[in-house]
Amino acid sequence: GQTMSAAIEYKLPVTENTGVAAVSVEGSQFLPLASWYPTPNSPFSPRGTDTAPVLLKVNAPGGETVISSGQMSANGTFEQKLFAQPFFLTGKWETIEGAGDTRGVSAYLLNGATLGEKKRAEELIALAAAARAFYAGQLGTAPDAPIRLVVVRRGAGFDMNGTVLLDAAVFRRQKIDAVTALLVAESVARIWIGGQVPVRGEGAGVVREGLPRFLATQFLEKQFGREAAEAERLRQRIAYVAVARRDAPLAQTTPLEPTYFLSVANKGAMVWRLAERALGREAFAGVLRGELQGTGENRELSLAGLRAALARLGGESFKRVLDAQLDQPTETDLLVGQPRQQGAEWVAALRNNGSFEVAVSIAALTDAGERIVIERVIPPRDFAEAQFKTTARLTSAEIDPDKLYPQLDYANDAAPHSPAPEEALDEATRALAAQEFARAEDVSRKALRRAPLMQELRTLLGRALLEQNKLDEAERELRLALDKPLPLPSTMAWASIGLGEVAVRRNQFAEAAKFFQEAVASDGGYAPTLQARASRLKAEASSKVSSAPDETVRTFFNQFDAAIKGGRKADLDALILPGELLNFAKGIVGSQPELWQTRVLRTEVLGADRLAADVSVSARVLGREQSGTAVLILARSGGGLKLAEIPIFEVR
Repeated sequence: GQTMSAAIEYKLPVTENTGVAAVSVEGSQFLPLASWYPTPNSPFSPRGTDTAPVLLKVNAPGGETVISSGQMSANGTFEQKLFAQPFFLTGKWETIEGAGDTRGVSAYLLNGATLGEKKRAEELIALAAAARAFYAGQLGTAPDAPIRLVVVRRGAGFDMNGTVLLDAAVFRRQKIDAVTALLVAESVARIWIGGQVPVRGEGAGVVREGLPRFLATQFLEKQFGREAAEAERLRQRIAYVAVARRDAPLAQTTPLEPTYFLSVANKGAMVWRLAERALGREAFAGVLRGELQGTGENRELSLAGLRAALARLGGESFKRVLDAQLDQPTETDLLVGQPRQQGAEWVAALRNNGSFEVAVSIAALTDAGERIVIERVIPPRDFAEAQFKTTARLTSAEIDPDKLYPQLDYANDAAPHSPAPEEALDEATRALAAQEFARAEDVSRKALRRAPLMQELRTLLGRALLEQNKLDEAERELRLALDKPLPLPSTMAWASIGLGEVAVRRNQFAEAAKFFQEAVASDGGYAPTLQARASRLKAEASSKVSSAPDETVRTFFNQFDAAIKGGRKADLDALILPGELLNFAKGIVGSQPELWQTRVLRTEVLGADRLAADVSVSARVLGREQSGTAVLILARSGGGLKLAEIPIFEVR
């Protein structure tokens, strides 16, 4: 009958800093995937990983702040009363706190944040608070959990019960992007789903990942409009169809499956949308509230319990459809034929290749642009007809225009037939790379008529027009892409690059440099960032803008070059942050360059303690001449500069 306390002391080797485990002079972090704490079940277990209320105290180095989830008290102590996994970060941030309706939401920015970054933080705080209010209306009173939006240098995308790790680039972009909006919205939803009530049992992924994605898309529709939500659903379909022919049934899939995250999140969101459409929004939300507010200390949210509650409400036919979606691999493929006139009406052939009956809409367009929608039920593995009571000429037809059903192929949903948007994008990209600019334009325009919300096609069309020197048309298309309510980071980058190139051709070099700077800040991927940095250098040179490095930067690179040519690893390690770039240091020393010269082209401040240097490198390795450009990130440490990251290295 006595109580005993046990203290376990152990060491966890961290040989190289990663997103899940890092020990650095800039701050440390340990996420659950590092397995830094004892746990019986991993994420790959059939019932999923272990979660529980957590009390966590971290002794951080002096001057560093500790961040985790839950209520924070003095001395780095966090009490998380919801179901969670332990994690923590230490570092130096400046905090922006929400007030009024946004109370309880805060953003942690790296020291030295600009006014623009602080403005973006305030917008994201408002977004998270709006998501919290939206879900409270759907799922019940919000659990007592502070929401923290934390800037990190690695590990971005992780979230746990309201604490969300975001890349610094998120706050440098021109506006909130689609990827970040979805991440924040999903993270807030998981305060209820998995936080308030733990998600357990087989098929937990479709609840833990798919349900928050479905709810988040609903929130984006309310917050940013139907177009933003439909664009997100289009991305979900494109992501899922890539694995649809090899995914496992949702009720059985685990993170060991290579298709797990593309399947449970995207197909899962489609299945919950299908269920909500069949039952009605209020009825569906009522089931969710009932499951989340269940009685008993051992209550949990499981796929088995949720589907049983939905089936009781929806009846036998609904249960058959839901069972097929969850217990079988995807096999549904819906097809429609070209409408043809038959007496006083128009008829389109329909086909259902799936193993269960579907109730779908079929939409047709008249030659005058009028849209006619009818409903039909198609038996499993059978044909049917859609009869349109009209004498107007029908030019096209589409089955399941709302795309409720997960399918193997969406390209045959419309007649006349055209390639799937992702196939058209691939073809247009190849044409652009081959400098077949007219063909790239033609393919993009045709695909956009089928998928007007696909941002990648819009930016590619703008680039194809630009290469043909159709500057006004290119500018119009690129601005249309950039002005979307929720553009993708890649859209921001490529559209800004395109607008910069338009300005260059109009000899507006200062304006061009601003666009290229926005493209760099967007961090929309390796290729656009590489191109934007090179174009920015040229535009600034033409506009006589100087960004000469200070003497400390020149001194660092003189030491860096000497250390590489000297061939002593200890000398090179002394110029690199501990735990960083281990393979780079080994490779450089192992190859023993006879010549290595770094010339600084441009420097850029990234907060109080970091800067980025665009450099050109000339080298001779094993008698072979090499040259190219690179981007090196330097951190202030111990009163000097040290190399922290190499995001771009194009020395060949």
